[in-house]
Amino acid sequence: MRIKILPLLLIALVMTQACQTNSSSETVILAEVGNMALTKSEAESFIPKNALQADSSLALKKYTDDWVRKQVILQEADRLNFANRRDVRERLKRVQDEFMLQAVQDYIISEFEDDMSVSELEARNYYQQNKEKFTLEEQYVQYRHVVTETMADAQNAKRELMRGTDWETVAKRYSKYADLKIRESQKFWPISISGGDVNMLNRYLRVNGPSEISPIYRSGNEYHFVQLIEERPEGDHPDLDWLIEQIREWLTLEKRKRAFNTYVKNLYLQAQANNEIKIYNQSEESSSAFADTVSLN
Repeated sequence: MRIKILPLLLIALVMTQACQTNSSSETVILAEVGNMALTKSEAESFIPKNALQADSSLALKKYTDDWVRKQVILQEADRLNFANRRDVRERLKRVQDEFMLQAVQDYIISEFEDDMSVSELEARNYYQQNKEKFTLEEQYVQYRHVVTETMADAQNAKRELMRGTDWETVAKRYSKYADLKIRESQKFWPISISGGDVNMLNRYLRVNGPSEISPIYRSGNEYHFVQLIEERPEGDHPDLDWLIEQIREWLTLEKRKRAFNTYVKNLYLQAQANNEIKIYNQSEESSSAFADTVSLN
């Protein structure tokens, strides 16, 4: 009987140690100030993931130092009885009210979320009805950008494009970052940022005509040239495909504003009907105007 029990005891002991290890790893204390303690898991929950991935030790140390500094100041505030100062209480009340207003606003909007979606058709109809509102504030260009490691590759790429070789074939054969350059060539770009970080390419795009290929330009250890495909002048109407997602987001926000304002207006009218609102030293117009001035932040 004793032989059978022994393995069970060993298993239980291992499991207990494992649980203690996991528990201790979750409650590793990084710092203490008075009665307050900062655990490693708590710190990691507040530190951006990219900072942890880049250098977790440095990120934890920086957060710990900041936390200790804040706790020391908060302890001094407690020693000075700041929480009972009138000006501090008033400010805390304002902060609390603002937070509560935002929380309630978010809750109310979430209740209508199913009715807030904007279809692509709605966005397209809005664009057609308000097309005059959408104009380009500067020239836009669509262009191809080739980046090579050698002058010979740049010359060969340029030669093949001039002969009519397919753009994607040329990019994949000669250009660095080929997939990125192919994707970029499918979009229109503001002239002010066209050419990327190479200023000379921007100058070429400003003077090149459609289909014209610029001279090859060396920047560092790379060789560049651009080919202008199409340009859209300032004041022209952008294609709907450029704006469809922005329009949908804007219309969604407008729906949220209307839903929230309607909800709050009804709350106001209900409270007014129940004689729960008393406004002193105000004109009659001010109370009736309230319902039309509620806005969504």
